[in-house]
Amino acid sequence: MNTIWANRSQLHDDLTTVGGLRDFLGVPADEADLEAFLELRQALRDLAATLTQDTREIAQGRDLARAVVAVNRAARSARLWPQLTVRDGELLRHNESEGSLADRERAAIAAEAVDLFTGEDRVLLRACHAPGCVLYFVKDHPRREWCSPSCGNRVRAARHYRRNRG
Repeated sequence: MNTIWANRSQLHDDLTTVGGLRDFLGVPADEADLEAFLELRQALRDLAATLTQDTREIAQGRDLARAVVAVNRAARSARLWPQLTVRDGELLRHNESEGSLADRERAAIAAEAVDLFTGEDRVLLRACHAPGCVLYFVKDHPRREWCSPSCGNRVRAARHYRRNRG
């Protein structure tokens, strides 16, 4: 979801090119993979916006029904199954999969999203309301209010400026 992000001056998108997708995934990808990932990203952002009741401008125009269909399609893009391995005498779980490497990554991201949006942590999902921020985060500490320390600093600086600009 957070491959769209903002800094002080502009909105950035890490998935504007196939090369950007390859860098993000670390596996080979093509134009069809880029389109599929963009659809999944928008679906995840729509679901997060719905779940957090996000009122920011970037979260407007969400389509819950389309988002559910897109996540389910992505989750089906490569069948996953758990497997056991032994490393240094310890049993470890890993997932085997079929399909292209990009399909495997997309299916894994969709499966993690289903777990997030339906699991216990769904009530901890938040939209960051720092000025200009477009990210979502899991509130993993009771005092956490922003996605990152830099967003918290921007909020505090803006508050200080409003109090003292006069």
